Amino acid sequence: MKKKTFRWIKIIIIIYCLIGSLLYYFQDRLILHPEKIPAESSYQLRQPFVEANIALDSATRFNIVQFTVPDSARKGLVLYFHGNRANITRYAPFAEWFRRNGYEVWMPDYPGFGKSTGDISERLLYTEALEVYKMARAKYAPSQITIYGKSLGSGVAAQLAAVRDCKRLVLETPYYSFTSLVRPYLWMYPLDMLMHFKLPTNEYLPRVTAPITIFHGTDDGVISYRNAKRLQKLLKPGDAFITVEGGSHNDLGNFPLVQQSIDSLLRQ
Repeated sequence: MKKKTFRWIKIIIIIYCLIGSLLYYFQDRLILHPEKIPAESSYQLRQPFVEANIALDSATRFNIVQFTVPDSARKGLVLYFHGNRANITRYAPFAEWFRRNGYEVWMPDYPGFGKSTGDISERLLYTEALEVYKMARAKYAPSQITIYGKSLGSGVAAQLAAVRDCKRLVLETPYYSFTSLVRPYLWMYPLDMLMHFKLPTNEYLPRVTAPITIFHGTDDGVISYRNAKRLQKLLKPGDAFITVEGGSHNDLGNFPLVQQSIDSLLRQ
């Protein structure tokens, strides 16, 4: 009996260690789904744009697509930090949400996404966001810059808004933190040690002095509404958590509530 019990304990420990090792070494492949684009290729996008690049070092280059508006109509800038899939081409259609209100839109691709190069890490995501912000400040005042984060990009946007001034922070389908997303499934592991990306949005929001607006759908199957709702208690008076009834992870733009709210925010 003792031998059998010991054998089962040994099997359980081996399985535990195996799953933990797989989580540690392969989590980036589970979380990130980039698509690279040759640096010499040309984007085929509907909106008028120009490209810019920031060379951090010999191995790391941040590629930014800057969707433009006529000088006579320009009111400000939206720094748009996108989700975990593909590259800028997947998110380019969203630029029209802001361009129709007279806002230029800059979309940086993360390292390893699109034409951007480098080995992605949480620290490098923050570095990229800060470098793009510095570029923006050469042209715009903080009162003209809106920081926007979608899904993965919501944590990056929140961190940037916590350390730099802006007109407003807008988060679409955000998470409380990356570890909070995984914890219900892998509660038995020391996730703070295992996770490469922690992206603690909950730690950044209390440090954001600009107005904050959050959009989240009740039917989001990627980042649960319940997880995002935890952020509401961290908001200041005047901030807003906007619930989109029936909204999922990638369709919030189809809801008049979201379209009208964004139009209203940008016109303020």
